[in-house]
Amino acid sequence: MNGERVLVVDDEPQILRALAINLRARGYDVDLAPSGEDALRMAADHHPDVVILDLGLPGISGIDVIRGLRGWSSVPIIILSAREAEADKIAALDAGADDYVTKPFRLAELMARIRAALRRAPAATVTSVQDVRIDHAARRVWRGDVELDLSAKEFDLLALLAGAAGQAVTRDRIMREVWDEHWYGPTKTLDMHISWLRKKLGDDPSAPRLITTLRGVGFRFETG
Repeated sequence: MNGERVLVVDDEPQILRALAINLRARGYDVDLAPSGEDALRMAADHHPDVVILDLGLPGISGIDVIRGLRGWSSVPIIILSAREAEADKIAALDAGADDYVTKPFRLAELMARIRAALRRAPAATVTSVQDVRIDHAARRVWRGDVELDLSAKEFDLLALLAGAAGQAVTRDRIMREVWDEHWYGPTKTLDMHISWLRKKLGDDPSAPRLITTLRGVGFRFETG
């Protein structure tokens, strides 16, 4: 048995049924979503290893689903759509899709694309420093047993600092990697995000145990 979870998003019941039967027969766990709204909810709840996504969905479009997922997840997304126009393929790939298969499709080819996407996907990693735990694949953070509600930038900032725990991380590096590789100018926004992050972590800025300010340099996430 594979054990990987596949989320299939399509408003055609026959497609959902056929893919569910064939994927489960090959050992995959399968979630089925008939709409974009259902897809985003199921992805957040179940954290699939790969998403098979139609573009023409009721309500939220397939492109919006891609953008919604890419706000917090790097899960491989394979588009399965009857749209053959180059513009549609470019739009989907630019939004963050990893692959594109047109309908009607050959089942063997789709299964091969799924296997390839799973091989390319980075292994889930968890960073633990002091009592802070970061699940990078799921983009979730806990301090002790309490899960924290972080914005996308706060998560990226924490992941960078904790990933280099015990080391100085310069302001320039943070701005390049968390904001924009071409960033220039003042970094006041960084100080604001550090302040918000400390507050959510419960880290006293006057005597921090987690994030230390290195004046004129940057910040360091303490190892203990």
